Amino acid sequence: MDDIDLQILGLLKRNSRMTSSDISKMIHLSVPSIAERIRKLERNGVIAQFTVKLDRKAMGKNCVVYIFLQLSSSVDTQGFRESIIQSQEVLECHHISGEYDYLLKVALADLSGVETFITQTLKARYSIVRSNTIFSLSALKEE
Repeated sequence: MDDIDLQILGLLKRNSRMTSSDISKMIHLSVPSIAERIRKLERNGVIAQFTVKLDRKAMGKNCVVYIFLQLSSSVDTQGFRESIIQSQEVLECHHISGEYDYLLKVALADLSGVETFITQTLKARYSIVRSNTIFSLSALKEE
């Protein structure tokens, strides 16, 4: 990867729908050169996917929380992982080291939704030893 690839990635991060033509005008390279570089970045796994960034507030998801979870045993692990991956509310799930096993980033409509998610989706289904929920007041940077 060189500086041109990094410039292309920066532009695509801001707008994944940007065309090779638009990028070529900004970077001053031919359209075929830009298209080939993008294909190469995809082939090499640097670009994993092109996606859309949703405005959670416009979708009624006004509350973002981070939930640290410690499961009681590894018996629940596979079912927990499968369920969390399928959950529309869970934006991210990280298996972490330290006193907790998992860190979830969850988007919900409001405080009531947070309570329901914790009590009915998590604690009612899995043997959770403890949890810690942190509310995001605002996001200064989010990628």
